[in-house]
Amino acid sequence: MNIGIFSDTYFPQLNGVATSIQTLRQELEKRGHQVYIFTPYDPRQARENDGHIFRLPSMPVLFVRNYRGCFVCPPHILHKINQLHLDIVHTQTEFSLGLLGKVISTTHGIPMVHTYHTMYEDYVHYIARGHLISPEGAREFSRFFCNTAMAVIAPSQKTESLLHSYGVQKPISVIPTGIDTTHFRKSNYTPAEILELRHSLGLQADTPVILSIGRIAKEKSIDLIIGALPELLQRLPQTKMVIVGEGNETENLHQYGNSLGIGSHLIFTGGKSWQEIGKYYQLGDVFCSASLSETQGLTFAESMAAGIPVVARRDPCIANIITDGKTGMLFDHPEELPDLLYHILTDQPLREKLSAAAQHAMEALSVEAFGDHVEALYQKVVAENAHMERIPMPALPLVIGARAAGQISRLPVKLVRRSLSYSAHLAEKFPFLPKNKS
Repeated sequence: MNIGIFSDTYFPQLNGVATSIQTLRQELEKRGHQVYIFTPYDPRQARENDGHIFRLPSMPVLFVRNYRGCFVCPPHILHKINQLHLDIVHTQTEFSLGLLGKVISTTHGIPMVHTYHTMYEDYVHYIARGHLISPEGAREFSRFFCNTAMAVIAPSQKTESLLHSYGVQKPISVIPTGIDTTHFRKSNYTPAEILELRHSLGLQADTPVILSIGRIAKEKSIDLIIGALPELLQRLPQTKMVIVGEGNETENLHQYGNSLGIGSHLIFTGGKSWQEIGKYYQLGDVFCSASLSETQGLTFAESMAAGIPVVARRDPCIANIITDGKTGMLFDHPEELPDLLYHILTDQPLREKLSAAAQHAMEALSVEAFGDHVEALYQKVVAENAHMERIPMPALPLVIGARAAGQISRLPVKLVRRSLSYSAHLAEKFPFLPKNKS
């Protein structure tokens, strides 16, 4: 099959969506499929010679740091898509590239599968500080987009239940992203390499390290872990917390740590590439997360594959991979963290037991199973939509407009008025936006 994946995020951005796409591409190509990725141009990306990746002209997203959106599709990209003879479109976002994927699906008569990665109701604070889009509006938009696909992939049962509650009526398949455990194994690195990395960050060989890896954002609740450190440091004063990643909350967390008097115990490394990230997992004595906004929680699984014990806030999305006291440790309230972290950091036999059990558990979450399940879904969707009707481009605005009008008519009047008002404000404040050269 010729497969087109459309995503607003991909490497060099380091997040669960980019990792999921890379893993899927590798597994599908092993099976003989041709996979083409359409994603925004990122100025941080070194010149690449991959003929299967197409980067579209982009500009920064005003409200989300280090994210970029595509608002036009150059003619040469459309011409290239025509030449690829795609059998299926797989959208991995609901916004700019996701909308392009939907347009290609509709105009070319190509079946479309959509993966729902993000619970947007937890992210509306990024858009005009929550004054433009409400959680209800985010749920309505998610429902609308998912119902335009022929099939939807949910990475966990938590996400499946969420989509059903939104009113998504299209078939939903729960397919967790597989983990390439070989990329994270301790055996990939010598003790000398890990010690050198520790020393580069000012850590000694015996420094207890609490690790956080991923996007540094408000909904990740990293502040709850930092808030537990003062009490922990009274009992284990040499402890450090290493935070790997980038995002909007970095400066706020710096300030919060300083306000608590523990700023010197926080180490922010910035974002790291996929090639480096396996080594950074080996810095930790324990990986800790307080997030409740995950749809699958790939960083938990990566930590477990790396043999790093996980302390996580109890959440349905990780119920299938973390068993409390066996493959990790769970907590319900932030007040539990100081004692729990002290216990695991000072009990080496417990860490070794959790590490061994976690690595064994991750072997079951294989990349092979991930590839098999997605491939089977593609084949099913293609067979069921073999005679899908094409809609010519001139008619497309009318079709999309009619569908959108039907959705907007059901949105709260207050939300629509607020959206129009804020749009007018932006138009007045930003009469033009600079374009980035690709």
